[in-house]
Amino acid sequence: MKSLVLLPSYNSGPQLAATLRGARAQWEHVWVCVDGSTDGSDTLAEAEAPAGTRFLRMQRNIGKGGAFLESLRIARSEGFSHVLLMDSDGQHPAGMIRRFMEISESHPEACICGVPKFGPDAPLERVKGRLIGNFFATLETLGTGPEDSLFGFRLYPIEPALRVMESINNARRFDFDTVLAVRLAWADVPFINVSTPVAYPAPEDGGVSHFRYLRDNLLLVAAHSRLLLEFPFRIPSLLKPPQVSA
Repeated sequence: MKSLVLLPSYNSGPQLAATLRGARAQWEHVWVCVDGSTDGSDTLAEAEAPAGTRFLRMQRNIGKGGAFLESLRIARSEGFSHVLLMDSDGQHPAGMIRRFMEISESHPEACICGVPKFGPDAPLERVKGRLIGNFFATLETLGTGPEDSLFGFRLYPIEPALRVMESINNARRFDFDTVLAVRLAWADVPFINVSTPVAYPAPEDGGVSHFRYLRDNLLLVAAHSRLLLEFPFRIPSLLKPPQVSA
C-alpha cells in the first residue's frame, strides 16, 4: 500500500493552513488540491507548509468531486493505492488519520468511512437534514454502504473509486460523497464505518461553509432520483457481499 491524504480546498480561509499542519503532523504524503480558490488561502498555506507538501491547482472551480477525480488520476500515475479524503475547513480531525490508515492496511479492499460524532457546535440543519439522505443511501445499498452518506472523511482504494468516477458525468459537487459511496457498494467494495468526531469552527475562528441549503439539497434529490431508478437492477449483487465491520 501507498496512501496519501488529500485536502480539496475552495476558499477555505485560514483553516486550510491549520488543517494542513495537522495532517502533516500525522502523515508524510499530504496533497492540497486548490479548486480554483480566489481568497489567497492556498498561498498562505503553501508559505507555511512543511517541505514535501504538494499543491495541485485547478484553473477554475470544478467542485469537490471534480477535484477529487483529477487528483486521483495523478495519484494513481505516481503509484499511490489509497487516498484519505479530508475537508480543509477544520471539520475533520487530523488525529484520526493514523487510525484510518491502520484499518486500511488490514483491509486494503475496503472503503473506510467516518461516521460523524456531532458536538454542540453542529448546526441543527446539518444534523437533522442528513437523516433523509442517509435513509435513501441505506435503501439503495441494502445497508452495505456507509452509515453516513454525506460525511467526507473517508479512505478510498483508488482503483475502484477511479473506475466509478470515470464512468459517470455527475457527482462533481455536493452530491459527490453520496453518489460515490452508493456506487462503490454496487461495485462490491466493502465498507468499514468508524465513529469520528466532527467540529464546526465558528466564523470568528476562521470557520467557512460553502453549503447552500436549497441548491445542495436539490443536488441530492436529483442524485437519489437517478440512483433509485438504477437500484432495482443492483439488488441481486447487493444481496451477495457481506458487510465488513470494525
